[in-house]
Amino acid sequence: MKNFNPADKIQDLQYFGEFGGVNPSISDSSTYTFLSAKTMFDTFEGNMEGCYLYSRHSSPSNLYLDQALAAMEGTETANVSASGMGAITPTLLQLCGSGDHIVSSRTIYGGTYAFLKNFTPRFGIKTSFVDITKLDVVEAAITSKTKVLYCETVSNPLLEVADIGGLAKIAKKYNLKLVVDNTFSPLSVSPAKLGADIVIHSLTKYINGSSDTVGGVTCASKEFINSLKNVNSGASMLLGPTMDSLRSASVMKNLRTLHIRIKQHSYNAAYLAEKFESDGLKTVYPGLKSHPSHELYKTMINPEYGFGGMLTIDVGTLAKANELMELMQDRNLGYLAVSLGFYKTLFSAPGTSTSSEIPFEEQLEMGLTDGLIRFSIGLDNDIQRTYEMMKACMVELGVL
Repeated sequence: MKNFNPADKIQDLQYFGEFGGVNPSISDSSTYTFLSAKTMFDTFEGNMEGCYLYSRHSSPSNLYLDQALAAMEGTETANVSASGMGAITPTLLQLCGSGDHIVSSRTIYGGTYAFLKNFTPRFGIKTSFVDITKLDVVEAAITSKTKVLYCETVSNPLLEVADIGGLAKIAKKYNLKLVVDNTFSPLSVSPAKLGADIVIHSLTKYINGSSDTVGGVTCASKEFINSLKNVNSGASMLLGPTMDSLRSASVMKNLRTLHIRIKQHSYNAAYLAEKFESDGLKTVYPGLKSHPSHELYKTMINPEYGFGGMLTIDVGTLAKANELMELMQDRNLGYLAVSLGFYKTLFSAPGTSTSSEIPFEEQLEMGLTDGLIRFSIGLDNDIQRTYEMMKACMVELGVL
């Protein structure tokens, strides 16, 4: 990751509003006028730069955010969408058609799993779910029909780490597209610089950071993004997961502070993970030496931004997990809620929430136990105080 700092790439972008504002003006229009019919025709055919036709295709506000997120990930361009799934689903449908095959990590966001397991087979697209940490298993799953390798940099919710460089070599060997969901690790990891072809984010999470907006983005080459937006055959164009201009402007403002927030999220999560582990709790965090991919992840991250803000602990049973989360919420330590990247800590039992789409038997097979609690650690100013309060809750309930 030498000579590439994603926060610098964001900072180096400067936009001016139409009246000289330090924030770009918001294009609050669904359709746009033309001075000539010929210009409208050329714009519709994709032969006219700088003109806008209809906001489902593109808008000035969305293109500002596209440019900023592409700069952050080091790709040629990007396309924002109305949700993370609004980025994931068109991307995969653009890459695959009837008879094609996907090799995916077995531990991924429940919505993505459900899409690949239950929805894409309707279109004749099959998926093999594998342990993404074992490159030999990944390679063995590839067939003559395979078009895509799909993974999350850090998996939801088990926090397994994908060897993006190793996966990129396999993808290149078999002429596949490596698609990486980088939602858990913005700034910390730059998948495109490690060989990924396409990088996806749920903007809802860390990038926006205030849990008030749903959004997504696909970062890739101009060729691929243009194919997504093609008026005749583009999955994003035809399925219509368009991001609203007002939301786009909101995400753009929050993006400016992402580097500060990620550093604090990572610092706080590392502190708690070390404390929990030393207390004897079964703790998973990529920054811990006990994590099976710790040394690999050290070679992948931009060290300035740390190992991320996500960790898990296992308290044995779902009943105990629920009891603990309810008590922590009652003590104002955070919220019993799904999602991540908020300024307050969020905690949930993923087996009955964000991964509930995955059948119970398959949850057990991948190591997703009943008592697992997923934490998105917040921006607490005094993390020692937070730890002491959390520990008091655990002692009170007999977890410790």
